[in-house]
Amino acid sequence: MSTIFFKNKPSVVGWYSVAGKKESEGPLGNTFSRVVKDEYYGEKTHEAAERKLFVTAIQGVMRDAALSPDAVFAGDLLNQIVSASFAMRDIGLPYVGIYGACSTMALSLIVAASYVDAGLIKTAIAAAGSHFATAERQYRTPLEFGNQRPPSAQWTVTGAGATLLTNQKKSAIVATSATIGRVIDYGIKDVNNMGAAMAPAAADTLARHFKNTKTKPNDYDAIFTGDLGRIGEEALRDLLKDEGYVLGDNYYDCGKLVYSGKQKVDMGGSGCGCSAITLNGFIFSKLQTGEYQRVLFMATGALLSPTTSYQGESIPSVANAIVFEHQKQQTEVNSK
Repeated sequence: MSTIFFKNKPSVVGWYSVAGKKESEGPLGNTFSRVVKDEYYGEKTHEAAERKLFVTAIQGVMRDAALSPDAVFAGDLLNQIVSASFAMRDIGLPYVGIYGACSTMALSLIVAASYVDAGLIKTAIAAAGSHFATAERQYRTPLEFGNQRPPSAQWTVTGAGATLLTNQKKSAIVATSATIGRVIDYGIKDVNNMGAAMAPAAADTLARHFKNTKTKPNDYDAIFTGDLGRIGEEALRDLLKDEGYVLGDNYYDCGKLVYSGKQKVDMGGSGCGCSAITLNGFIFSKLQTGEYQRVLFMATGALLSPTTSYQGESIPSVANAIVFEHQKQQTEVNSK
């Protein structure tokens, strides 16, 4: 079965998010651990800046939680996940590189939580991130080209997030279950319409999660998708209706939350960093206080590459989901 039930409920004892200037000016700006207003982050290239975002997030969560992990599970959008890999070259901890496109935050959490839950390791960090300028250069066109963005486009978030899970400490937040996504392709080829490409995968994962866990949408205080944006959110609602599930007011998309309508981001945010900074700030803060008791967090990813796009291939997508719950009887650990 594609749904995992965590018997020992790994504890979330720390989280950290570092975000860019544009992200800090959005509605969630006050929930990020650190804001970097220089898009180069003091480096010579945007790629080097993205690596530094990873280093900041991973070192930040270790410092705040006062724990060093047995392994780090992390990934990003760039070819051969160089941002995460090069960052770990500097950090020096055991490392498992993970690629799930924009679903990487959820995927790294699922893998990390599985290792901790099984007792294979005691403590793990799950991390993901992205940078607007690097993603544009790789998947579309360099910023210097100055092309006009179509209305269906989303804005890649500059930021990184890291979560520390362990079986050595108790905390208010625990991981309880997760559903691994399947690769779904409805034939969308437009690289500027990621929401439409990813919505079918999101619907498939959510429907299977509800069925496997015997739950329904209103059993969760909040359901978050990673970065479907406005087009993808509407498509997801319609697709799930066909499966017999209606998403209500407790459903949110991180791509819509991270920016305000005044920021000219078209359909909303995207990228690994979109769900990563929203989870490791806004969502975990609400779980920590008990405002949320049960959250279903699902990040979505478009599994394309520049090569497949040049060859005229459509865009296969995946969505991975994990559930976090607040447990009042446990000792809360403040990671902020």
